[in-house]
Amino acid sequence: MSHCVLMHRSDSIYDDSPAERYQFPKQYYGRITPAINDWILYLEPTKVRNSRGYFAAARIQSIIPDPSASDMFIAIIEPGSYLDFPNPVPFNDFDGPVERGLLNETGKLSGRAQAAVRPVSDEDFLRIWERGVDDATSFLPRIDIPDLGLDEEHAPFVFEQQRDRAQLLTSRVLRDRAFRKTVLKAYDERCALTGLKLINGGGRAEVNAAHIRPVENDGPDSVQNGIALSGTVHWMFDRGLLSLDDNYSILLSRKLNHDVSHLLNKDMKANVPADLRLKPHLAFLRWHRDHHNFCT
Repeated sequence: MSHCVLMHRSDSIYDDSPAERYQFPKQYYGRITPAINDWILYLEPTKVRNSRGYFAAARIQSIIPDPSASDMFIAIIEPGSYLDFPNPVPFNDFDGPVERGLLNETGKLSGRAQAAVRPVSDEDFLRIWERGVDDATSFLPRIDIPDLGLDEEHAPFVFEQQRDRAQLLTSRVLRDRAFRKTVLKAYDERCALTGLKLINGGGRAEVNAAHIRPVENDGPDSVQNGIALSGTVHWMFDRGLLSLDDNYSILLSRKLNHDVSHLLNKDMKANVPADLRLKPHLAFLRWHRDHHNFCT
């Protein structure tokens, strides 16, 4: 097994959905197959305007021939493994490429940097992962979330603490922290359905990072599967009393025994990020409506 870097852009011509699948041509088959059952990094090309750099990690479950396109393959992402980085990692840092393996023997950037699929060393993978999830503690869940018993200022994202790597990559508590920071940053710590932005006495936002498709239903830790919601609204959303249509208009269920529209945005539209890469994905919204047998 080995790690890989997979290039992806939101306007890709390929049939990609980073949290679920990655489509690639036959020429990359030999490079990506060693990464089956191992972790990969997603990279947005530097030529993309406002590139996020390395923006997520996931685990490849399997690779299958694409049934709809000849000479194409699909890497299936293991459900629940995808994680958006709360701190996307730029391609370059003060020492040059953060992916050090791209340098040739003369210290120059090699042609490997142009490859859409390429192996990446354990050292480079861990460096990028650590930077991507570092400092998520400033957006920690409220105190009723279990603690790991680690010093918030320096842990839990420092690999030198000799913690098991698999635990760091899959820990639900650590992933919740990173997911919370990513979603709250995208929504400016404001509830998407009420417009409220409340900061408690400790300086932390009283708003939840809600999964649209829950983790227990194979929902990924992707900002496109997240939405910032205040407590009561979060409770109603999880129970299918509220939902969103494909235009991000707020839907009220007939199961509601009270009119709650006065609690919501006056125009009955959710305030979602302007950036298409951060908006709730329509596939997750449709799952939410279907799963709750939602009827208006």
